[in-house]
Amino acid sequence: MANLIVLEFPTAEGAETMLSTLENLQKQQLIQVQDAAIVTWPVGAKKPKTRQLSNMTAAGALGGAFWGMLFGLLFFIPFFGLAVGAAIGAIAGHYAKYGIDENFINQVREKVTEGTSALFLLTSGAVVDRVAE
Repeated sequence: MANLIVLEFPTAEGAETMLSTLENLQKQQLIQVQDAAIVTWPVGAKKPKTRQLSNMTAAGALGGAFWGMLFGLLFFIPFFGLAVGAAIGAIAGHYAKYGIDENFINQVREKVTEGTSALFLLTSGAVVDRVAE
């Protein structure tokens, strides 16, 4: 079973810095990254920047459409207001099958703000005690 993990960092560069550690964990076969993406929100920027990490992902990755819709739901749709309310409900319903509910969305919105970053990982087969070190 795959798990969606969001690692949040107090700086806009934190998620990028974590990539080398994550690549090392993958080489040691302590974690299998099925798909990954980074969100960075530099100080002074009106909205975050996102990018999928295609070089780290396994075959069968979810792809850009998954991440694009998720990040739109998390960071960009709130700026559009009520005009897209019905569409938000449909998109949120789609992500519920991945365990991404309204609570998850609200938590990420609260924590990933200007001056921070996050690493979104879809993983499986992690050796949890070793990865936590």
